[in-house]
Amino acid sequence: MKKTIFTIIQPDKGNSLASRIFDWMITLLILTSVIALFAVTFDLPDSVRKLLLKIETVVSIVFTIEYGMRLYTADMLFPYCSPTKARLKYVVSAMALVDLLAILPYWLPMFLPSSMLGLRSLRLLRLLRILKLNRYFTAVKTIGEVLSDKRRELLGSMFFVAILMVVSSLLMHSAEHGAQPEVFKNAFSGLWWAVATLTTVGYGDVYPVTVMGRVLGIFIALSGIAAVAIPTGILTAGLTERLGRDVKLRKEVARQREKDDEHDKELDDQRRKDVEHDKKLEAQQLLLKQIIDQIAEIKEELRGK
Repeated sequence: MKKTIFTIIQPDKGNSLASRIFDWMITLLILTSVIALFAVTFDLPDSVRKLLLKIETVVSIVFTIEYGMRLYTADMLFPYCSPTKARLKYVVSAMALVDLLAILPYWLPMFLPSSMLGLRSLRLLRLLRILKLNRYFTAVKTIGEVLSDKRRELLGSMFFVAILMVVSSLLMHSAEHGAQPEVFKNAFSGLWWAVATLTTVGYGDVYPVTVMGRVLGIFIALSGIAAVAIPTGILTAGLTERLGRDVKLRKEVARQREKDDEHDKELDDQRRKDVEHDKKLEAQQLLLKQIIDQIAEIKEELRGK
């Protein structure tokens, strides 16, 4: 039973109808839950709100059962660990934490007083349920793996952007403090402007008015384009590398399958030859036995004479 449950709750790989149905059911419940979370922000009739509450109850119970099944079959996910260690390893994994956060907003208010909970913030945790889609969609999983693979490069680029923002804020304070002391009060007061400029958003609520400030603003804005392009290039290169590896892997798998098919055909041919050979041996043994029997009969006849 545990093996059957494990097969069903794992993402479908094209060999289990029950697993495919389970995946689509969980995906539908995730999307329904997120839609309901947005819907409750509107002025709705009480009947609709009650319906959304019932939907939330059903979704939370199903997700709780799913979490329990995944915890129950964790020793099959980590077969090299003991059952207790496997369950502990699953509980602290990223997707298990997402599964847990998906059900906590429903169960915590039943056990803790409302004074101890930020209920509005707790309800927003339901939005994390959308991260559960990472388990069922390869594209989302691929992006997550690329982010993990390129984390050092991304952290390096973010560090460069942070330095650029601090330097830009300091330069703009030096250029604009005399003309706009109420806006650029200190070295970090221009940080909002630096963020808006480096990200090319440009809200326009804070802007330079001096010639020097505008010249610096031009160079800082151009630097922002380059700075934002760095992590974009890293992610693009990472996705390209990953997709290239996937294509090579699929080709290698297809090539290996062709070799396996050819090998299976050779084995079948060899088996057929072995069967034919065995039949010939049996026929020869039968013929040899008949000859021996005939020789024995001739010997008996000669002895009788």
